[in-house]
Amino acid sequence: MKNIQIRGAREHNLQNIDVDIPINKFTVITGISGSGKSTLAFDTIYAEGQRRYVESLSSYARQFLGIMSKPDVDGIKGLSPAISIEQKSISHNPRSTVGTITEIYDYLRLLYARVGAPHCPLCGREISSQDAEKITKSLLKEFNNRKVKIMAPVVRGKKGNHEQLFVDLNKQGYTKVRVDSKDMRTSDYFGPGKKTLRRYAPHNIEVILGSVKLAGSKKSRLQKLVEQALKLGEGLVMATVDKSDEVYNVNKKKKEERVYSKHLACPDCGVSYDKLQPRMFSFNSPFGACPTCHGLGFIQKFDPDLIIPDKEWTLSEGAIRPKGFSAFAMFGQMLENF
Repeated sequence: MKNIQIRGAREHNLQNIDVDIPINKFTVITGISGSGKSTLAFDTIYAEGQRRYVESLSSYARQFLGIMSKPDVDGIKGLSPAISIEQKSISHNPRSTVGTITEIYDYLRLLYARVGAPHCPLCGREISSQDAEKITKSLLKEFNNRKVKIMAPVVRGKKGNHEQLFVDLNKQGYTKVRVDSKDMRTSDYFGPGKKTLRRYAPHNIEVILGSVKLAGSKKSRLQKLVEQALKLGEGLVMATVDKSDEVYNVNKKKKEERVYSKHLACPDCGVSYDKLQPRMFSFNSPFGACPTCHGLGFIQKFDPDLIIPDKEWTLSEGAIRPKGFSAFAMFGQMLENF
């Protein structure tokens, strides 16, 4: 059938109406307040679809679901099992949309994470997995003759104090870690005088496995560190230029860092990514948000022409006049009196 056929709908204030709704089309029901929009959508169409779905289940499954009563209607044809997506009442958020505050957003994120096929943003090729040997070759090519620190990410953006993790790592012989971009020791986070991470703040923890100056003669040692990192980091390897590297000190560059994954990596460009997770498709999460606008969809900047209307004026003449900040005018007067 091409339509959902509703005949003789009399639920609540519906007056024996007949409606044909096309299937696989986006249909909007409009009307003045009290005309029966919600009654037709939720109390008639959804109620019948949900009732038929529940009745098709076993008696054991039915006890966990509420069965809606049969709506007052002569008949409905062409109706499939239905779901209802209602807006939830939550606090206002500048990132929120109709999609984010309904359950459909959760389903979509899960769908993309499970069946999505990631592609390289540089060449467009579908991303495949890398083994330890390929990662080693990529490191040698990327950081040739540079001293690199090899680490295993064990915590990425997770809340908690992670005290037990530090204890377990220390027992396994791992003494050096990087906690929120700072090199520390595992023993710093347990025992007398221990440091404590904020429980409700997200943290990043990487186990430092060793530093090596990358050259062809060091390939075997590098591959061992990579294999160790893949095992400890559950498929992830992090490499960062060591601060003791001569090139780093001469150029005063910002720390160069790469993340390699045995799960997803472009074979041509060498770009690596984490395994797809639902949080990557949420712009409310640091893992999914745009790094430029942080998920807001726009960027706030100061307009110099609005703050300084005439660049030839002095402070006492009111050169700085940002909207809503009258204190600058008072500051100019103070300078003039001084």
